Amino acid sequence: MSFGFTNISLENLARATAVILVVASLVLFVRSVAAVVDPINKNLFGTALKGYDPVAYFKESRPVKGKDEFRHDWMGAKWYFANAANRDEFAKNPEKYAPQFGGYCSWAVAHGYTASIDPEAWKIVEGKLYLNYSKDVQKKWEQNVPGFTKKGNENWPKLIKK
Repeated sequence: MSFGFTNISLENLARATAVILVVASLVLFVRSVAAVVDPINKNLFGTALKGYDPVAYFKESRPVKGKDEFRHDWMGAKWYFANAANRDEFAKNPEKYAPQFGGYCSWAVAHGYTASIDPEAWKIVEGKLYLNYSKDVQKKWEQNVPGFTKKGNENWPKLIKK
């Protein structure tokens, strides 16, 4: 029984092994670079939170779409608000209102990666806004909020650009 490997020289085998190692190294490098994200989740236009007002989650207990005339730039992103009062409140203390993990999915960050969010999948826990990819993912996250928050806080510094 022959597998067709009778003509492979040690030199060709060494060359093939070197190529495989280089390709594997490149794949690992690209994956590690791709895992590093901007500190704020924003779209191609630089809009954070998909244009929703972060202060409204706290004041109105619901997601509210922001308006162009009430924009505030912070952390390299454009933040939109439903009114001037919310914009001004955010400008005074953005860390109080900005979503945790830069507005990326809390479940994903807890698991060592980032994902986009659905502004309707949110929860305020101990005065902090958390978002998730979807309401289904949010249900999983809610099964262990303290544990996933702790793990997310551990993972977050490794995921963002310095």
